[in-house]
Amino acid sequence: MTVASDRSIAYFSMEIALESSIPTYSGGLGVLAGDTIRAAADMKFPMVAVTLLHRKGYFSQTLDSVGTQHEAPTPWPVDEYLNLKEVSARVSVSLDGRTVALRAWQYDVKGATGHWVPVYLLDTGLDVNSEWDRRITDSLYGGDKHYRLCQEVVLGCGGIRLLRSLGYDRLGRFHMNEGHSSLLALELLDEEAGKAGRDCFTHEEVELVRKKCVFTTHTPVAAGHDQFPLDLVKQVTGRSDIFNMKEVFCCEGVLNMTYLALNLSHFVNGVAKKHGEISRLMFAKYPIDAITNGVHAATWVSSHLACLFDEFIAGWREDNFNLRYALKIPKERIEAAHAKAKGQLLEYLRLRGFAGFEEGILTIGFARRATGYKRADLLFQDIERLRKIVKDGGPIQIIFAGKAHPHDLAGKGLIRRIYAAKEELKDGLKVAYLQDYDIDMSRLLVSGVDVWLNTPMPPLEASGTSGMKAAMNGVPSLSVLDGWWIEGCIEGITGWAIGEVDGAPSESERSRRDALSLYDKLEKVVLPRFYCDREAFVDTMKHAIALNGSFFNTQRMLQQYALKAYLL
Repeated sequence: MTVASDRSIAYFSMEIALESSIPTYSGGLGVLAGDTIRAAADMKFPMVAVTLLHRKGYFSQTLDSVGTQHEAPTPWPVDEYLNLKEVSARVSVSLDGRTVALRAWQYDVKGATGHWVPVYLLDTGLDVNSEWDRRITDSLYGGDKHYRLCQEVVLGCGGIRLLRSLGYDRLGRFHMNEGHSSLLALELLDEEAGKAGRDCFTHEEVELVRKKCVFTTHTPVAAGHDQFPLDLVKQVTGRSDIFNMKEVFCCEGVLNMTYLALNLSHFVNGVAKKHGEISRLMFAKYPIDAITNGVHAATWVSSHLACLFDEFIAGWREDNFNLRYALKIPKERIEAAHAKAKGQLLEYLRLRGFAGFEEGILTIGFARRATGYKRADLLFQDIERLRKIVKDGGPIQIIFAGKAHPHDLAGKGLIRRIYAAKEELKDGLKVAYLQDYDIDMSRLLVSGVDVWLNTPMPPLEASGTSGMKAAMNGVPSLSVLDGWWIEGCIEGITGWAIGEVDGAPSESERSRRDALSLYDKLEKVVLPRFYCDREAFVDTMKHAIALNGSFFNTQRMLQQYALKAYLL
């Protein structure tokens, strides 16, 4: 068994999706983290991961008859999970002048090769802590700025202390998956200063720490970049010395966690080529590379398609690049495997009260976080045009899913608009909105629909991975050219593009043009191919697997991190 001293890469993320029943994730960031760790286990990467326990999870979502979202905590029985074990080590951090004790739970992710990656979930739920302190690690993305900063001290500083207490003394790279864990760099600075016999760190320690740190930024959206007032930082951490080095710790009068990570990392990357370009414009002083995200193939491929791959593609789990050989699988076998996955999805719908969805009808899937820039309602911009397309070209049924952040009123309004369109279209087009979207539901959707729809407002889709999961299952995308799809779209071969890469003079005009393009593609390309040229449609399915599935996976992604960030 691999021991702590053999691990050299520490991966930190505020959320990690380990399994559907452990609600320690909210969406794409956490799912990517989980897929990254699974790929590391497959590839025998010397990695260890750190996150928070989130005893109350993100939230469970219920939707009423008009689509109003209601939230509730999702407590889960931590002590009852056989694959979670409490570690004996105890560490502490100082918050608001109090000593807060931390423990951790270990979850081992085992790969296809038998190698495993340990994940440590930090927990303040100890009796020695005050009632408020016991709740610090309870809720993912909950509370106010004070609560969030306390969480980030626990994750960054507490995470490093935990690893050291467990014997991880040969760690050479610390990967910050988004800026929430940036305070790990402060802990590393203190470590280096201590080694040099100093009470406070200098520029010499900054250079030493920078060589060890890697930072992945995931979004150009402002809400994804945590900022804390300096007086709050001083109150929580009890430190003002860090502000003596303002060029590292201060940005426009606040502690900006993204800038802290940028200042203290030797390698920084965006999560798609386009996102790398956007990030270089946003953070012009910093060299920012791009490593396009991927997904873990064995996790997302349906059982029916996996059996087919086992028959025709030897070693596809161990080496996802082998998925290029999907081109040699007979079309009728691909179509049959997909039909079984679609049947499972429609049965899932039926059991949840969505009657009338049929296997022979073009089924479109859209499952994303419900927020304004993702434009989930773009398809309904012209209801009459949509009705005419269905009448002339053939029936369509659409399945939506996704949560709005509890404070995102615009996102909640988006769900209500979809419900209103669903009611308006009920006589001519079936629409379902599934509540409480999670990993298990996602697996059904990405493998069971016929076309994956994605309609973000460019350039706000940093990467997007749902379409990659669909491609693994032979489900082509119909997507706006943003994020990964700029790289993955070969028109008519792997799927279809909505709109153009170049923008429009305003967001409203861009939405108008994109909606027209979406309707045109549905009417003139997708529907005719699905209903009138099945051979060509299944050919597109095969190329989605062979071209997109073989490249947009976490194995290729980690290989790039190794070459560009971990080994240099």
